[in-house]
Amino acid sequence: MSNTINMKIQNSDFTFENSSVRILANRNLQEIKLPGSTIGPFKEGNEYDVEYWVACQLVKLGVARFGKKEVLDANRLYKIQWKERVQRIRQLSKLPDEFYPKLRRYLTGLQEELTQNQEKMQEYNKAKQVARDIIISRLKKIVSLASAPAQTQQILENLTREERFLYQKIYELVNQWQVEIIKKR
Repeated sequence: MSNTINMKIQNSDFTFENSSVRILANRNLQEIKLPGSTIGPFKEGNEYDVEYWVACQLVKLGVARFGKKEVLDANRLYKIQWKERVQRIRQLSKLPDEFYPKLRRYLTGLQEELTQNQEKMQEYNKAKQVARDIIISRLKKIVSLASAPAQTQQILENLTREERFLYQKIYELVNQWQVEIIKKR
């Protein structure tokens, strides 16, 4: 099962890497032709939609920066944590689009900053703890939902792609267990 989970997360990351994100051009850049696609041209100050992997390269080169909604930061993470805590046990708040891939990249970015600046250790540890709190809170809710009778689509719509997979597996396991536990032998 761990291979299946790993594959689901890899598929989610692949989908995210190729999804469209909004960037803001920091400077002009001529059109770049790649096999099968063209990037740009970009005019300083304008916003553009590009694939995430392209955006990462443009950001590294200083040509562009991500739009506010495209990346997680500490403030957004704290707001998500607070929102999760105030929800009832069987109520899941809507997470930002592609939350888990963004979370992994945010934590990885903080970890990479540690190699250049050890003062970032506290920020990294705090972000990692907040991320764990969010994950544990949502996991408890998913297990609770999966242990109950089948949920309506309305309740499940706030699950991310990764959470929906987990919910389905837990739901199947719990139902199989319930059938077997009362089966006449």
